[in-house]
Amino acid sequence: MNSKSETDEASRGNEASSSKNPAPNSTDEESTSGLCSDTVTDRTQDIMKRAAAKQLIERYFYQLLDGCGNPNCDNQYCASSGEARNLSPNEAAAEAIKLFYKEARLCDTLPNKVPRTEATACESSASTTCNTSSVKDTEDNKEKLTESSPTSSKESTSKEEEPQTSHNVSHQEESKTRSYNSKNPMLLRLINNNYGAPLTEERMYQLCEECLQTKVRQPLIRALGEAFTTPAILARSFASKVVDSNEATPGKSSDKESKAMCLSSDPDKDVDSVTGPELDVASCRRAFQYLAKVPSENYSSALVTALKTLADNMLIDLRLTKKLLTEDAVNCFVIAFEVPDLGCSDYLEIALPALCHAAEHLSVKGQAKLARIWAQHCKDSLRHILETLQQLITLRVISTNYTRQFQVQDDEVVTCATKFMKIVYYANMLAGTMESNSLREEPIVINNQQDPLENVLGHLYPPTSMKGSKHSQPDDPLAIELDINVLDARKPYLPFEEFYNEPLSDTIEMDIDFGNFKTEISKGKKFAFLKYPFILTVATKSLGLYYENRIRMYSERRVSLLHAVVGAAPPMPFLRLKVRRTHIIDDALVGLEMVAMERALDLKKQLVVEFEGEQGVDEGGVSKEFFQLIVEEIFNPDYGMFTQQPDSLTVWFNMTSFETEAQFTLIGIVLGLAIYNNVILAVNFPMVVYRKLMGKKGSFEDLADWNPTLYNGLKDMLEYEGSDLEEAYYQTFRICYQDVFGNAIFHDLKEDGDSIFVTQENKREFVELYADFLLNESVDTQFRAFRRGFLMVTDESPLAALFRPEEVEMLVCGSKNFDFNELEKSTEYDGGYTSDSQTIKDFWSIVHSLSLDDKRKLLQFTTGSDRVPVGGLSHLKLVIARNGPDCDRLPTAHTCFNVLLLPEYETKDKLQDRLMKAISYSKGFGML
Repeated sequence: MNSKSETDEASRGNEASSSKNPAPNSTDEESTSGLCSDTVTDRTQDIMKRAAAKQLIERYFYQLLDGCGNPNCDNQYCASSGEARNLSPNEAAAEAIKLFYKEARLCDTLPNKVPRTEATACESSASTTCNTSSVKDTEDNKEKLTESSPTSSKESTSKEEEPQTSHNVSHQEESKTRSYNSKNPMLLRLINNNYGAPLTEERMYQLCEECLQTKVRQPLIRALGEAFTTPAILARSFASKVVDSNEATPGKSSDKESKAMCLSSDPDKDVDSVTGPELDVASCRRAFQYLAKVPSENYSSALVTALKTLADNMLIDLRLTKKLLTEDAVNCFVIAFEVPDLGCSDYLEIALPALCHAAEHLSVKGQAKLARIWAQHCKDSLRHILETLQQLITLRVISTNYTRQFQVQDDEVVTCATKFMKIVYYANMLAGTMESNSLREEPIVINNQQDPLENVLGHLYPPTSMKGSKHSQPDDPLAIELDINVLDARKPYLPFEEFYNEPLSDTIEMDIDFGNFKTEISKGKKFAFLKYPFILTVATKSLGLYYENRIRMYSERRVSLLHAVVGAAPPMPFLRLKVRRTHIIDDALVGLEMVAMERALDLKKQLVVEFEGEQGVDEGGVSKEFFQLIVEEIFNPDYGMFTQQPDSLTVWFNMTSFETEAQFTLIGIVLGLAIYNNVILAVNFPMVVYRKLMGKKGSFEDLADWNPTLYNGLKDMLEYEGSDLEEAYYQTFRICYQDVFGNAIFHDLKEDGDSIFVTQENKREFVELYADFLLNESVDTQFRAFRRGFLMVTDESPLAALFRPEEVEMLVCGSKNFDFNELEKSTEYDGGYTSDSQTIKDFWSIVHSLSLDDKRKLLQFTTGSDRVPVGGLSHLKLVIARNGPDCDRLPTAHTCFNVLLLPEYETKDKLQDRLMKAISYSKGFGML
């Protein structure tokens, strides 16, 4: 009889020769592909041949490194014989390729991994040494193997007693998984050809214990390598202990098997009922906890190589052959990312990029399934997965020298990791607290505003300013498949801020990324990080929004020029407002109302403000002061449009305001213009306002920052479990609130609410109705008008696609971190000053000693706004220029360009006196 090594050697020789002289399909090939023979092509046969050759090379590799386990081995190419020299993994890999082409001798590994069929079982029992055979004998053995039925396999294995070692699956585990393995021809063929068995928790425990006790690592390495290099085997590892309901009906089982095999070319097909046991994630995690007890140097290098091979094989299966079922691919990714920290750079540099590249070809349904599994069963692993991906991206960005010819958007390692992180991002939301997706604000339709000369000029310029021509941001297919929206994520499992990658954000050339972003919307060919906004910091995304807004402003200017060319009355190239300081609200609102009524497109032009009687030219600084003054007036409670919450000090819409809807619309326009013109406002809205602006209605949890006292009281009611709730609270479904004059107003949350008491059964309903009334119903008229004005400016902006509500608040209000040390580091000097000048040293010494209010005044004086820009003061490019020698003049500033003109005062006391007077009594603009 022939040994296993003979079969493998002949197989290797047959596969090598078949690449030159293709032979007709053998009996073995006909039997294994009989279930769906019409789907087998020459192309897939070639791929499978290459895969078989690859497996043989891997066997040579492990034979050179670990040996066959036979102490009497006499094979000079086997480590067990003592004749082979010690090789490093790289040397062994190169030597394995040479041995494959030389058709060198292969050993039989002892003992066998799993029970064999009749023919191979006899061969294994008869042969304990390394022998060789011919191709003809191998083909005979293949025919015997193929003809052996699952029944005969069961009979032979029941009679044969297997050694109870860590090299083989125990008889108890084998009986639980044999029913499925016997119905999976591909997996059965791999097992019967000694390519390895699926991993189980018990087997991993035995292997780890053996490695720790005997200090022999070869069995553990071999088991991990054999399982992790083959997707079909790894997907069946750590399977749930289930009983096949169809085991008693072979005919029906055969039909299901045929259906599953024939539909395997459709990876999106739901074949859960015919794909065998599902993955037991808990068992997988426990098994790898055992593995973590083994020092990683014993297996890390081999496991990295195996993971790289797994990724390559999955890439072929997902991209070319389409034979890997979606569920199997998902199981492979779940298991691969449960692997403990290997503590080596090769994992980040080799294995992880390959896994991310393979995941790129996973179908949308597969990605959704992976996200759901992680959210439901692997919450504890999300942080480790995210941190590993962040390390990969950061390491790659820092170690790569990007140029204008090779941008970070061209780096597949970074882009594939970013795409894979999107799956983690959605899994993180699903794993956290999600709200109902039914709480949506009613959509507001903004009427099409088209240029009057569109028909005349349409062929001369692209109508970018017209709504009908815009390219809207397409919805994410994965978000649609998961039916998820970031607005519904009340509290993600991990904070969204942990997804930011600052080194990547600082490296991106936003002008190039924005160009790719706009190109991708229309053609979908270039990679843009703006399509994955969760990984970018707010400062970086705000730069992309700045490019979007500036391009639209320049487009409107071009339209004005073309109007003049054709002889039409040219519209103004800017949105110009002329206001009086004493009547700033009336002048501004009247001017904006006229623009909104006559030509709303003009709202998307660059804003230019002129204060009547002042010489200042608006290059940005005048607009900043205009917004600050108008916000101070509008949000003043005395004005009557907004009220201030006493607990949170936030402003809210006046429920009983006497102002018209048009007034609130104009306030929304002002807020939109501030974002559009990159101006930070001193407004203090609660977060629920920004959530509502993005389209999400307010709910009970939004009361926390709107009215903390009320929120805590209602929360105590929800947590109260006593049966006397009705007597303890004595609350009905009628509520009371006050108007601006202090008068009490009553409102029934339900019909005849005064007669309905709050009980344990209806307390949740009461809380939800109460919150809905306060945050939505009571201010519906005012807020709808406010949101309409906001959307008149931002409706075509990618604001909602790029920013979450918390980030929109930062865009409007700026950062809250007044770190003047960062401002000192980022400041530049001109006119003879340097950082070592005595005047400059005295200046910063004075600034750091100022109170927070005086620091705000300094920012107001130098930049025109007392707010910190998005990203912190390090993003504020302040310039301090020398303005002559010592004199009695006060410091002055160009607020449009953030330039402080500072004379070179002789003493520190004189500098402090002049600086404090300048920042305390500055108002108005003049020409210098």
